[in-house]
Amino acid sequence: MSRISQYLSAEHYQCDNLFAEAECAVAEARWEQAAPLYGEFRTETEQHFKREEEVLFPAFEQATGLVGGPTEVMRSEHSQMRRLLSRLEHALASHNAEQFLGEAETLLTLMQQHNLKEENVLYRLAGQALADQADRLLEKMQALEASA
Repeated sequence: MSRISQYLSAEHYQCDNLFAEAECAVAEARWEQAAPLYGEFRTETEQHFKREEEVLFPAFEQATGLVGGPTEVMRSEHSQMRRLLSRLEHALASHNAEQFLGEAETLLTLMQQHNLKEENVLYRLAGQALADQADRLLEKMQALEASA
């Protein structure tokens, strides 16, 4: 497993855990805890998308010439997830557990499928195509984190 894959896969795991905690808090009507947990999950998820969209995907496309391939699919899924994140935020703000949990189920399915594609296909391809750039790309990803 490449360093890029390890870094981004670890973020998937972290986001998944935050999401599960937020979902549990909503299911138990612990709204005062749910809001900050969901906020942290959304912030971390958006930061992860930014690392991919601004650093990994362009570097991969440039190195491979594959524009409109796997990275385009991932961008499209990021857009779908962003729409769900907005709906979850609305449900959370109105303390609508039923709506939140329904949207959460949809998001969870999409995230699981998306993460599997990234970890088993895209990250492996990127690890091979970008091996000589891994250190620089990881620095750029971490710099995005520091500027957030």
